[in-house]
Amino acid sequence: MDNFKSLLLFASIFLVGIISCKENTGEEVNVYTHRHYDADQQLFDAFAEETGIKVNVVSASADELIQKLELEGEGSPADVLITVDAGRLHRAKEKNLFQAVDSEVLNANIPSKFRNPEGMWFGLTYRARILAYHKERVNPDDLDSYESLTEEQWKGRILTRSSENIYNQSLLASLIVAHGADAAEEWAAGLLNNMARDPKGSDRDQVKAVASGEGDVAIVNSYYIGIMLNDANEETVKAAKQVGIFFPNQNDRGTHINVSGAGVTRHAPNKENAIRLIEFLSGEKAQGVLANVNYEYPVNPKVAPSELLQSWGDFKADEINLSLLGENNSEAVIIFDKVGWN
Repeated sequence: MDNFKSLLLFASIFLVGIISCKENTGEEVNVYTHRHYDADQQLFDAFAEETGIKVNVVSASADELIQKLELEGEGSPADVLITVDAGRLHRAKEKNLFQAVDSEVLNANIPSKFRNPEGMWFGLTYRARILAYHKERVNPDDLDSYESLTEEQWKGRILTRSSENIYNQSLLASLIVAHGADAAEEWAAGLLNNMARDPKGSDRDQVKAVASGEGDVAIVNSYYIGIMLNDANEETVKAAKQVGIFFPNQNDRGTHINVSGAGVTRHAPNKENAIRLIEFLSGEKAQGVLANVNYEYPVNPKVAPSELLQSWGDFKADEINLSLLGENNSEAVIIFDKVGWN
């Protein structure tokens, strides 16, 4: 039954994509995207108005879109794949779903650490994996690094998501790069031992759990705090206001960051339009929209973060090329399974 449901889902996504592609006989670009934010649609509309190129959008989860591209093969109408996390971008690259792009515009707009060295994918925004701590129960002077969260003082106080979540997989991958697999395994076991509850829920749920007293420190992506502080639900805003923002590892390699990014698909029927769209999204105008609407950090160094993010202060970010997160993803998953982090 699950397989049947999956087939129906892929069929429905495929039909939506085909219908949207056939609605316009002029210039177009077909986007498969995992991102689901209003800011993205605003930018697609702005690109269409500026260039006359219609943007056809198919939305689904990253795994569904990657599998859809595999099933479609050479006949895929997709020109661009947009997804979240370097681990997923690497997964698409390893499945040979991207083609290399050499663009002076992209190389100028996006620092090298935010793009694949072979030109297979390009970061569009980044977010920090920060520590959200309860302002009354935690002294930020006691916080230091991801590694220090395994200390005895944090026993029963740490909150985070499941190991199945790509954000945690990439965080562990960054620790593998920094310290090696053995030390990363020791960290994963130590953090699991200090958790306030079994890992579950979204990043928002971790913040709400800190506010409700289930734990004191949550490992979450920075942009979720911005979204929660500006939510229409008063209880969500109240929960977010109870936590402070701490950027770990400022005394050594810097805070772990990750990207949302895009690549031109291997069989893109509108390759030049696909490159133009990604170049547009990396430009100052689009980066300003992404920074101010969705509380993400712009990859373009000419664009400042939103006022809210600036109010959290500058921070030192880990400088590793984010492709390494994807390359070490499999090892991270093995380690999580080994220590029993579900």
